[in-house]
Amino acid sequence: MSTVICLGEVLFDLLADQVGVEADEVRSWTALAGGAPANVACGLVKLGTAAQFIGCVGEDPPGQALAAKLQAQGVGLFGLQYHPTAPTRQVQVLRSIDGDRTFAGFGAVSTEQFADAYLDRIPEELFVDAQFLVLGTISLAYPHSRAATWAAVRLAQLHRVSIVVDVNWRPSFWPDSNVAVEVIKELLAVADFVKFAQEEALLLYQQTIPHQLRTLLPQAQGVIVSDGGNICRYSLWNQTGEIPAFQVSAVDTTGAGDAFVAAVVHQLCSGEQQAAQIICYAAAAGALTTLKPGAIDAQPTAAEIKAFLANN
Repeated sequence: MSTVICLGEVLFDLLADQVGVEADEVRSWTALAGGAPANVACGLVKLGTAAQFIGCVGEDPPGQALAAKLQAQGVGLFGLQYHPTAPTRQVQVLRSIDGDRTFAGFGAVSTEQFADAYLDRIPEELFVDAQFLVLGTISLAYPHSRAATWAAVRLAQLHRVSIVVDVNWRPSFWPDSNVAVEVIKELLAVADFVKFAQEEALLLYQQTIPHQLRTLLPQAQGVIVSDGGNICRYSLWNQTGEIPAFQVSAVDTTGAGDAFVAAVVHQLCSGEQQAAQIICYAAAAGALTTLKPGAIDAQPTAAEIKAFLANN
């Protein structure tokens, strides 16, 4: 039924139409579908790898719109749930002059009251033929979705599905960010592949060298540490190295890291075993995603990545 399962949040990024201003100075917002696990699922399908999404949205127009968006992209929705009262998450995203983004909050709704916090059912049948389970860490921030995440981990272990964790540290999503570090590290201890941003590795382990991080994560076959538009370092199997980021004129960096993760998992699914090839391909996917606003619509196809690499 699926090659890759992506579990976690799907939401609307409310992207500020005005750049370089604070939230109270924004005059208008553009709603764009997002959420890291949903972005990865869409990125995988665009690259030619089948994906199923497990998550929860509200029984409201935004939830219906997001489901329609994922379905239109070709993502399987067998694991999508609808909460009868909790609203679908929407998050305000500010943009700097050079395209970097920051999360500005959730408006009048507190973070634990959105529908994705209430994910609770994990369909085992999705795991029978799956190769990978892709997880972020935002689902660990709330009791229901944390329990669901661990239920998915147990099913992945039962069915020999490899676990990929993209740390995706977002403190504003946590009701109590003081507990986050230990909760996240518990999940990383069972991951087969882990992708950190440099600041996430420092936060969790006070270390950014991938092969040294692997000594702290004995289950991991691979660790990747990215640094935005700078060097990406990796330790995959017995291969270590670093790849500089492609230099492009970024419009919006939203979803670039998710496109990177999708491209890594796509390469793993295809059987690619050259680590430098995997990271270079993923870096190209991330760079191309920054050239357009939003996350899902900006993601590249395999043909676009191939053309980009041929010219760079």
